[in-house]
Amino acid sequence: MSEETRNQNEEAVNQEVNEETATQDQLDQVVSVTKGDTVTGTIVKLDDDQAYVSIGYKYDGVIATRELEEGAEVGQEVVAKVVSLNDNKEQMVLSKRAIDGAKAWDQLEEKLASKEIFEVTITDVVKGGIVTDVGVRAFIPASMVERHFVEDFSDYKGRTIRVRVKELDRENNKVILSAKDVLEEEFEANKHKVMAELQEGQVIEGKVQRLTQFGAFVDVGGVDGLVHVSEMAWHHVGKPSDAVSEGDTVKVKVLKVDPEKGKISLSIKAATPGPWETASEKFSQGEIISGEVKRLVPFGAFVEIAPGVEGLVHISQISHKHIGTPQEVLEEGQTVQVKVLDVNPSEKRISLSIKETEEAPAGEARSEKSERSDRPERSFKGRDKGPRVEKIDNPNVSLSNQSMNVSLGERFADLSALKDKLGQSEE
Repeated sequence: MSEETRNQNEEAVNQEVNEETATQDQLDQVVSVTKGDTVTGTIVKLDDDQAYVSIGYKYDGVIATRELEEGAEVGQEVVAKVVSLNDNKEQMVLSKRAIDGAKAWDQLEEKLASKEIFEVTITDVVKGGIVTDVGVRAFIPASMVERHFVEDFSDYKGRTIRVRVKELDRENNKVILSAKDVLEEEFEANKHKVMAELQEGQVIEGKVQRLTQFGAFVDVGGVDGLVHVSEMAWHHVGKPSDAVSEGDTVKVKVLKVDPEKGKISLSIKAATPGPWETASEKFSQGEIISGEVKRLVPFGAFVEIAPGVEGLVHISQISHKHIGTPQEVLEEGQTVQVKVLDVNPSEKRISLSIKETEEAPAGEARSEKSERSDRPERSFKGRDKGPRVEKIDNPNVSLSNQSMNVSLGERFADLSALKDKLGQSEE
């Protein structure tokens, strides 16, 4: 065997040994993987629906791209769980969500214990509430979204809200969150702060939030106060919607603050000048104006001459003729002309007259003097009183002067003669 041939054989043997050594080294470096293992890998390829991840195994694993964060790219490191493994087909399925989910449950349990408030983004709107992703699917029931009732949640998708863990059931993969609890807690904290700052008698601005049958709730700094229907205006208000609408900005006066009950009483009418404050400027004595009969009472009628201003028409000022009750000539709701007799704003009194706006009927009633002048005069003679003469003007009675005249001289003469006679007998 030549020297050349021997050298060639040796090189061939050495190459075979080196190849066997390299293959063994590569096999020694291949990681051992079983189903359920948590592995760390690098994205080596991205398709539309899946990503190829090298974890140092004989072949790459795949992860659904929907499990990756938006903007994932080749070279990015990921931690995943081996969901399935088939060496015969060289198929390995990985799941990043499975790892994220386990971490999410641990974090949610910590949040539940600490009552932590955190932000979530709404991913979907379903029947009965809304859904978000916190590493696992979480549900927020409709009753736990807002402090008030919400009919349509369609515009909540994509919105970020603050929540707290309400209920966890890891075994059944159930996560319930609540935004309402957060809002209620913040509302109560703000409510106490606002109520501590409010002072009775203070005039502030507020926004009408909602109307009820008995009044309107007005937001004053994040806290609702009640304006009762009787405090909406100086005039009578039948229902709240007659005076205000939801969304209106109004001035209100703080009537009462009750921190223990959490109630604030407000007034719209008290924040504006009262009608009686300007009554003396609006109405003057002798003025004739129109008004509406509001109430009838035995002694007269109350007539509203301006919103919140009622004057009294005494029964004697209702009609030129005598009436027993105001109802004989007036009825509630009737519009009448009245004359202002007197204005007293300090006592909130205005005296009015209806009859002085009307012309008295001709030959209505004769005066008392004329009635007395028409009465006949008669002569009476009492036991202890002197004669009283009253003229008799009656054609059916005829009395002569002779029959009526009595001579006083004759009377005195008779009396003098009687005394003389009595004197003589005593002697």
